[in-house]
Amino acid sequence: MENTKVKLSIVILNWNTKKLLRQCLNSIVRCLVLGDRKTKKKTTNTQPPVPKTEIIVVDNNSSDSSVKMIEEMMMGTTRIKGTTGITGIKLIRNKKNLGYAMGNNVGIKAADGEYIMILNTDTFVKKDSIEKLIDFLDINKNVDIVGPRLLNSDGTPQANCGRFPDLLVSTVMLFKEHFGGSKLVRFSPKESQLVDWLMGSAFVARKKVFEKIGGFDEKIFMYMEEIEWFYRAKKTGFKTYFLKDAEIIHLGRGSSKSGKKEPILNIYKGLIYFYKKHKSLPELVILRLMLKFKALAAFLLGFLSNNRYLKETYGEAFKLN
Repeated sequence: MENTKVKLSIVILNWNTKKLLRQCLNSIVRCLVLGDRKTKKKTTNTQPPVPKTEIIVVDNNSSDSSVKMIEEMMMGTTRIKGTTGITGIKLIRNKKNLGYAMGNNVGIKAADGEYIMILNTDTFVKKDSIEKLIDFLDINKNVDIVGPRLLNSDGTPQANCGRFPDLLVSTVMLFKEHFGGSKLVRFSPKESQLVDWLMGSAFVARKKVFEKIGGFDEKIFMYMEEIEWFYRAKKTGFKTYFLKDAEIIHLGRGSSKSGKKEPILNIYKGLIYFYKKHKSLPELVILRLMLKFKALAAFLLGFLSNNRYLKETYGEAFKLN
């Protein structure tokens, strides 16, 4: 009898990104064909083999007909060249926008796979990339989480790995990265290697990691949640690896609609929360002083240059505690 156990669960969180979601799903199906990864065996009837991979789409109360599109795919009315339509999809409809952490946790709890992949809608899976990630975990039992090399739409590497935000890294993040970037904060390694954390846009973890440390911290609405999760994973003894040979295109900012203000405020909130949860009181005090200084400097610059964006954004940031 054929083994029907799910090998991989791909969790995709969607909020009003219908076009990106369709492109993402198309790329996954072309990569896997939702059949046997090794042999790509075909059946004699009109249906593909029982999938070893399931796709879990969690919709955060979209208003752009994303759900209707997924339902059509599940019924096979939307077809992809070379397949008989997408099968193996679980659709979960949230009644409100739960944010990144809580939304993904809903999908993670519903996953049956030995491995769980977190994948953003604004990604395009390149040929064999998922298979390479899965094969790596199959072979390397001492590694628990693996992520691909993320690429920009023009094929250039995207910095998707980083160091945990100790005071040095946080300082560089606040005062240098915005003026040209720094490999101390975030980078794209030239070679495969162990890393502290990976961007939440695309990575694969053994299910046991989520079972041991839980999902993303739901007190973080957006930004910093993956760093906090990887920090808990490393503290527990799990290892994270960057695999350069697996490549996924990441367009970026698929669900963020409010420009730069929302990311900056959420990063401020995320850093404060991270230090409250994981760092000492003296480190938290120093971080707060740095955040206040940066916010005040940016606010004054906005005042002198009559830049409304700087005044509003960093005026709010200065008030955060």
